[in-house]
Amino acid sequence: MIIGERQEMKTQDLKKFKSSSFLVKSNSAISMLLAKLEIANAELSMKLGRNVLINMCGRVKTIESIQAKCRKKGYDATYECAMEKINDIIGVRGVCSFEDDVYRVAEVLSTHQDLKIIKRKDYIQQPKNSGYRSLHLIVEIPIYFQGEMQWIRAEIQLRTTAMDFWAGVDHQLRYKKGKKEAVLIGKELKEYSQAVAELDRKMVELRKRIDAI
Repeated sequence: MIIGERQEMKTQDLKKFKSSSFLVKSNSAISMLLAKLEIANAELSMKLGRNVLINMCGRVKTIESIQAKCRKKGYDATYECAMEKINDIIGVRGVCSFEDDVYRVAEVLSTHQDLKIIKRKDYIQQPKNSGYRSLHLIVEIPIYFQGEMQWIRAEIQLRTTAMDFWAGVDHQLRYKKGKKEAVLIGKELKEYSQAVAELDRKMVELRKRIDAI
């Protein structure tokens, strides 16, 4: 089989990510995970007397993003391989004002018996080389569809407003430039990430001082 034909078969295979059954299950998983974040927020808000999660959203990766990640990781760009190897095809994000609230939300989620936390990646305590900071939880959640129950894998990202702002700017600036420009931008953004980390630390200290009054 020639390369062009093989690539066309893979492209057709990835179109399964646009199938009705996949989208129904994915959107159901997102709805359930967002509901869990809402519950965690309500529980913590009652306990702390303040809102903890200030923004929540969810998304399913595009086929183009899935292909790009497969290439980056050296995986075969097929539906089966992507479903097995890529953990963030389905993702939700929760944004908090304060860094310590990120861990509070994660702790509440860990008590939910119908949510399996498969892996925890703490990029706050150990940031990526780029300076990216966030807490990632790879989870599985049960979805009931057409008379069957299936555990669907997804990623929950928990971060502060400052981390979220940095990540958005990083993506917007770095990936729209050439390799040379991206390196220069990356060095400066990494310095700004350290400033964001210091800001998050100071904001927690300020809140604690106010709480103590």
